[in-house]
Amino acid sequence: MFSKSKINDPAPTTDTPAKPAAAPAAPIPAAPAKASEFKSTSAPKAKPPASVLSTDLHITGNLKTTGDIQVEGTVEGDIRAHLLTVGETATIKGEIIADDVVINGRIVGRVRGLKVRLTSTARVEGDIIHKTIAIESGAHFEGSVQRQDDPLTVGKAAAPRAAAPAAAAPAATPAAAKTAK
Repeated sequence: MFSKSKINDPAPTTDTPAKPAAAPAAPIPAAPAKASEFKSTSAPKAKPPASVLSTDLHITGNLKTTGDIQVEGTVEGDIRAHLLTVGETATIKGEIIADDVVINGRIVGRVRGLKVRLTSTARVEGDIIHKTIAIESGAHFEGSVQRQDDPLTVGKAAAPRAAAPAAAAPAATPAAAKTAK
């Protein structure tokens, strides 16, 4: 049932450490390789905590990140983030572009987001362009609401769309001129 370990035997100790040390050495690197694979797999999934801008912070300028931002202070400028949480004490004057926007405080400017949520303490003066929106009872909102399938890239795609009809119009004009002759 149980076998005695040879590690404690005095005679095999001189011969045995070289052989077992070599034998376990091969499996030991394999285990860390698996552990590092596990860490590398989980590393992209592990999300860093949100950057917090506290109530005593006043920023003049634009903020851009691929991560999350929680604003409790004042920002005068545009914000681009993955998730933006606007705290109850926060005031933002500028455009917001984020995948997810949770508004508890005050915003003066345009909001663009896939998911936009105005809580009961939200105060928004400006347009909201969204894919999905939720407005709680008690939220103050003054502006227009527009639903779009991809509100984050519409500003970039709008310019090429405007240029495409302009290019198509001159092509149609010579064809009409040939038909008239």
